[in-house]
Amino acid sequence: MTYDRLVCANCASPVSEGRCPVCRASRERLQQAGGFGGLTPTALIALLVALIAVALLAHQVATV
Repeated sequence: MTYDRLVCANCASPVSEGRCPVCRASRERLQQAGGFGGLTPTALIALLVALIAVALLAHQVATV
């Protein structure tokens, strides 16, 4: 989940706006998480499709 959809329980504003110290701390923590957490579901699906295509190509090359 991305922080642009989260609502702060402290000030009831979007976390992405960073209106209070709690929002700013949460936003900073989510930005530093990195890894696959920053990818959108569409990007993850595209990555999975590309990985499957490479695996199929490698399998065809290995059997020839």
